[in-house]
Amino acid sequence: MFTGLIEDMGRVAAVTPIQGGGSQVTIATRFADDDLGHGASIAVDGACLTVIGRDLDTFTADVSLETLERTTLKHKKPGDPVNLERPLALGERLGGHLVLGHVDGVGRIRSREPAGDAQRFVVEIPRNLMKLVVEKGSISLDGVSLTVNTIVGDDAVSLMIIPETLRATTFGGRHPGDPVNVEADILGKHVERLLAYRSES
Repeated sequence: MFTGLIEDMGRVAAVTPIQGGGSQVTIATRFADDDLGHGASIAVDGACLTVIGRDLDTFTADVSLETLERTTLKHKKPGDPVNLERPLALGERLGGHLVLGHVDGVGRIRSREPAGDAQRFVVEIPRNLMKLVVEKGSISLDGVSLTVNTIVGDDAVSLMIIPETLRATTFGGRHPGDPVNVEADILGKHVERLLAYRSES
C-alpha cells in the first residue's frame, strides 16, 4: 500500500530482458540499504515491484510480462528518471490517497500550460477507466497522488500540478505526448464492481 507521495526521483541504470518474457530493471536511488532490502516492495512510476538485489546506490527488481504489457515500464531505458515510493507503514500519516501500485492502464499527456506558478496538465485517460474518475477525486499518475480538477470530455482530465510536485517528481520534465501510468481510486473500483455484481444478480 502506498500514498502517492514520491520520496525519491531515481534513474534507470540498466534494463535486462529475461528469457521467456519480462525483464529486470536496475534503478539508482538515494535510499539507504536498510531502507530498501531484499524482498521489499517499491513503487516505480506507480507500479509495485519487488527488490531482488541491492547494491550501494542501486536496486534491481523483476518486471513481469504482465507489468510490461500494462505499464510504461516497457519503454524505460538507461538514464530515464522514475518516481519512487516505499510502502506506507502503519501509523504514518496518509498525506496522499490509498494507492495499491496496481496500474490500471496507460494514459497520455495531451497538453501542459502555465497557470500562475503551477502547471495545468490535461491527461488522456483510457475510456474504460473514465467511469472511475470523478471531479475533485483522487487519481494516481506515474505513482503521484493528484486531484482531478475537471473532467475534459469523455476521455481526459485536467490537473493542476504545483511547483513542489514539479520539482520532486518526473512531471517537471514531462511533455505533451508522454505516456503515464494510471491507477484509479480503489474506492471507485470497488463501487463499480459491486454495482455490476448487483445488476447481474
